[in-house]
Parts: sequence; C-alpha cells; structure tokens
Amino acid sequence: MSSVHEDERPAKTERFDARITREQKELFLRAAALKGRSVTDFVIASAYEIATATVREEQELTLSERDAKAFVEALVNPKGPGRRLRQAARRYKKRR
Repeated sequence: MSSVHEDERPAKTERFDARITREQKELFLRAAALKGRSVTDFVIASAYEIATATVREEQELTLSERDAKAFVEALVNPKGPGRRLRQAARRYKKRR
C-alpha cells in the first residue's frame, strides 16, 4: 500500500488516446479482469511500469567485469595527465 493519501495524489488532467486492434482490446480486458482492475487502470499501470523500467535501464551504466576492474583501478590509482593533456595545458597557459 502506498504512503500517499488519496487527496495528496496529483490531479489527473492529461488524456492519452490510442487506437488498438480488437485482439489487443480483448487481451487487455481479460488481463484487467484477471487482476480485478479496470482496463484503464490496468493499461496505465502496466505502461507506467514498463516506461519506468525502460528509462531506468537507459540511465544505468552497466560494465563488464573487466571494465569494472579498470574503472575501480583508475579511481584507486589515478594516473597523471598524459603528454597530449600536458601540451594542451601549456598552450592554454601561453594564451592567457
């Protein structure tokens, strides 16, 4: 159960319409009935869950074991600036 009280939920002011096939509608009706929910509630909740997971997956950085070890090594034992970075810093300082 959510800790948000009914009167604290944001007002539902937006609409979302979609054209679907008869087969899709029948499937949504059956699935909603199996869950004891309205079709609207079932479809919105299902779409919200998948959208949230999709965004989370896109924002998540996944590294291979080798890459993870290299990343940690770079954090623990950082190397100094390379030749090209030192050259760029000298050029920058000369311009100032």
